[in-house]
Amino acid sequence: MAAATGAPPLTPGTEEPKPPRRRGRLTPYWLLLPGLLWLVVFFALPMIYQASTSVQTGSLEDGYKVTWHFVTYWDALAEYWPQFLRSVLYAAAATVLCLLLGYPLAYLIAFRAGRWRNLIMILVIAPFFTSFLIRTLAWKTILADSGPVVGALNTLHVLDVTSWLGWTAGDRVLATPLAVVCGLTYNFLPFMILPLYTSLERIDGRLHEAAGDLYAKPSTTFRKVTFPLSMPGVVSGTLLTFIPAAGDYVNSELLGSTDTRMIGNVIQTQFLRILDYPTAAALSFILMATILFMVTFYIRRSGTEDLV
Repeated sequence: MAAATGAPPLTPGTEEPKPPRRRGRLTPYWLLLPGLLWLVVFFALPMIYQASTSVQTGSLEDGYKVTWHFVTYWDALAEYWPQFLRSVLYAAAATVLCLLLGYPLAYLIAFRAGRWRNLIMILVIAPFFTSFLIRTLAWKTILADSGPVVGALNTLHVLDVTSWLGWTAGDRVLATPLAVVCGLTYNFLPFMILPLYTSLERIDGRLHEAAGDLYAKPSTTFRKVTFPLSMPGVVSGTLLTFIPAAGDYVNSELLGSTDTRMIGNVIQTQFLRILDYPTAAALSFILMATILFMVTFYIRRSGTEDLV
C-alpha cells in the first residue's frame, strides 16, 4: 500500500504517522481570539449601539426608543453641512502643509542626516511627550496679537494677503481659520513625517547612483525615482493626518471662534451640552461614512495599496 501511494515503506516496528491533531490546527485561531474580543467589545458593540441611537426618538425625561427615524440623518446634514465642509477644507489644508513641511525633513533624515539621524528623530517624536491640550494652548501664546509672529507677518504684509483670502481677520491671527489650520498642522505633523521617513529609508541608494550614471539631474532623479518609490509613505502619511484632523475639535475650540467650528465641535456639543444623542450619533456616522468614501477613493486614485 505504501508503494501504491508513493510513500516510503515502513520499517518493521514503526507506526504509520498520524495526522496533526485538531487542537493544533485551531491554535492560530485561539491566538487571534483576544484581539477579536477586543474589537468586538470596544469597536463593534459601540458602533451597533451608536447606530441604534441614531434612529431613536424621544427625550431624556421620557426616554429614547428605536423608531427607525432615518430623517435624523437628513436633518443633521441639512443643518450642519457648513461645518462638514469646513472640517474637510481645514483637514485638507493641514494635510497639504504637513506634506510640504514633512517631506523635506523626512528626506533629510533618510539620506542626509548621517550621525544626526537619531537626534532629529527624537526631536520629531518629542512633542508626543507633551499633552495634546498643552501643545494647542501654547499656540495661543505663539499667535497672540502682540507676539513676534503676528508682528513679523504684519511687517511682511502677509496678513494683508491672508485677510484678502479670508484666512485671517485684519491684523489678528487668533480666532481665524489660519490659526486652526496652524494648530492642526503642528499637532499632526509627526504623523506625516514618520511614514515618509520609513518609506524613504527603504529606497536603495544604488538607484540614485544609477540615475546619476545615466546623467539624470537631481530634480529628474527625485521626480522619476525617489517620489514614486515613496508613494506608500505619502499615502500613509496623508491618511494618518487627514483622518484625525477632520474629526478634531480641540484646535477649533481653543484657537478658533464660532465662525471656525468644525463638525467635531458640533458632535461634542450635541453629546455633552444639548444632550441630543440621536443627532450626535447621526453626525458621527455621516462623518465616518464621508471619510471612508474619501479614503477609498484616494487610495484607488493614488495607484498604491501598499501602505506603510
